[in-house]
Amino acid sequence: MTRAVIVAARRTAVAPRRGGFAGIETHDLAAPVLRACLADAGLDPVQVDEVILGNALAGGGNVARLAGLAAGLPDAVPALTVDRQCCSGLDAIMLAVALIEAGMAQAILAGGVESWSRAPLRAVRPRGAEEAPVFYERPPFAPDPARDPDPLEAMAALAVRADITRIAQAGIAAASHARALAARQRLVREIVPLAGLDHDAFTRALTPRLSLRAPIVAGEGAHAIDATGVAVEADAAAAVLVLAEDLADRLGLNGCTVVAAVSTGSAPERPFEALERAALEALGGDASGCAVLEIMESTAVQFANSLAALGVEPERVNRGGGALSRGHPIGASGAILAVRLFHELLEPDLATGSFTIHTTPDGYASPPHPSLGLAAIAAAGGLGSALLIEPRR
Repeated sequence: MTRAVIVAARRTAVAPRRGGFAGIETHDLAAPVLRACLADAGLDPVQVDEVILGNALAGGGNVARLAGLAAGLPDAVPALTVDRQCCSGLDAIMLAVALIEAGMAQAILAGGVESWSRAPLRAVRPRGAEEAPVFYERPPFAPDPARDPDPLEAMAALAVRADITRIAQAGIAAASHARALAARQRLVREIVPLAGLDHDAFTRALTPRLSLRAPIVAGEGAHAIDATGVAVEADAAAAVLVLAEDLADRLGLNGCTVVAAVSTGSAPERPFEALERAALEALGGDASGCAVLEIMESTAVQFANSLAALGVEPERVNRGGGALSRGHPIGASGAILAVRLFHELLEPDLATGSFTIHTTPDGYASPPHPSLGLAAIAAAGGLGSALLIEPRR
């Protein structure tokens, strides 16, 4: 089996809905990121076999095709848009990996893009002239309404069940912003400036005390969820360039080798369990050998529960901040995790620690240093995806 190698990874900044990217069409968010990945690797656009992008809100069509053409790729390069809600961006990368490992492609641009600002209004078409269109914010994620709770209500129930207090959530949100602020200078190298924005616009100096003054959005009492504990709706794009190992060798490119990729499901009303299941399966059931983790922060409650389930120390997770300090551009969020992971693993000052290295699920023995990195995310409807990579040496 051909091994897949990620040789470049770039993203835009993340801008809150109706913020700095409000006037930019979805495909125009992605195009400069695709071009940047090719430029970083020195790959001729004619060598690209496919463009695969995740997207959840653009309302149909083929955003990946539009983005590929806008990026200047040849007309002959096909493109595919995938929708697995929040998992979409990471799943697009995992699909690229699968195609390359199967020998069906040599070079694929993959990632995700989302614009909450430009997303079309959605409505259920009337059945007859006597009815009016019914507008909606989100589609159903399970056919049984009893298994399709409002995501925030589901998180509020989890907060009570797992005893994740509002005070604990405030600390998580503040820590995410603090890590992002501390990392701002080194995040520059992964961000493609666009519309004058070269940093994540939502990140700010947030303290637990300020967090506790924010309005409650779900739940009540000691376990209530406030606005700072929920990732804001946002616009962004992120992509990686995935090559077959032999092509990467011929071009003299390093980057990161894909070790494992997992998609799985859980009860629709408990999607956070799918993240944890996918992550543990990718890790062979043990996160102790993983040096860096990028775990989605859709809410502080979900993030706290995920860390507890994986048994990892916060110091190894989201070293440059997470979605609580950036925002949540649905179809792009998983790809942003992959971009962040790629750059964290290639940081020259990566803390080595004393973690135990284990053999991964596919039997690939990792090198004698803690260089494995994991990205994991859950999606509404009880879905989860995880990607395990390591630097090429």
